[in-house]
Amino acid sequence: MRQIDLDALIEQLLPIARSAGDAIMAIYASDSTEIQHKEDASPVTEADLAAHRILTAQLAPLLPDCPVVSEEDVGSQAFRQQSGRFWLIDPLDGTKEFIARNGEFTVNIALVVDGQSVLGVVYAPAIDAMYWGGIGLGAFRCVADEKVAIKVSVDGVSSSCRVVASKSHLNDATQSFIDRLGAVSLIQAGSSLKFCRVAEGAADIYPRLAPTCEWDTAAAQAVLEGAGGVVLDLDGQPLMYGKPNVLNTSFIASRDRTLIPHD
Repeated sequence: MRQIDLDALIEQLLPIARSAGDAIMAIYASDSTEIQHKEDASPVTEADLAAHRILTAQLAPLLPDCPVVSEEDVGSQAFRQQSGRFWLIDPLDGTKEFIARNGEFTVNIALVVDGQSVLGVVYAPAIDAMYWGGIGLGAFRCVADEKVAIKVSVDGVSSSCRVVASKSHLNDATQSFIDRLGAVSLIQAGSSLKFCRVAEGAADIYPRLAPTCEWDTAAAQAVLEGAGGVVLDLDGQPLMYGKPNVLNTSFIASRDRTLIPHD
């Protein structure tokens, strides 16, 4: 497997993410959205499928022998593997946010190599905010054509911990974890924007003690790690990809390890 020029690859990925976002926004701007439900009862819309078609068609030619694994294609999920490489995409992360029309949904693209998400792009088309990064690459945000490097917060003197949590999936276990942190300032956000809030220094920690799938986290994990943060399971190990089970374990995304309480 030849070495990948990740910086050059990013330049190809950004317009692809934007194209998928444009397709989503064309449907978002329409008067009605047809909602179907998958076997697990999660919602899916024409916007999910339109973005899926664009991403799979445009990602496939970029790297030889690199399959595209998508939330919206059950058959593709057989190509998940713990060795080698594959694209891992969520064409519309935050379908519930899309349906609620609050703008907090994203296009997620990750490149997984030997179980690690090495590169991620997260695009929020409703606010035209693009995030990308990876370990050794740094992390960046582009809004209104203004590109800036982003880093996690290093302010250790704050009187309260800024916790970002899900708008749609804040369960009792996550709330109990938040309570253990003591004085907190709670920020709510949807989709992979929660990771991005930590990556850009707007929040300190994002605990998720509720089910997620690999495509929900891979792209944003790469962005956060590129910004200097960590994404760890409850045993203190980084989330890995291509596992036999597509479900992630519970995890904590944080600006650093010191904020994660231990028993």
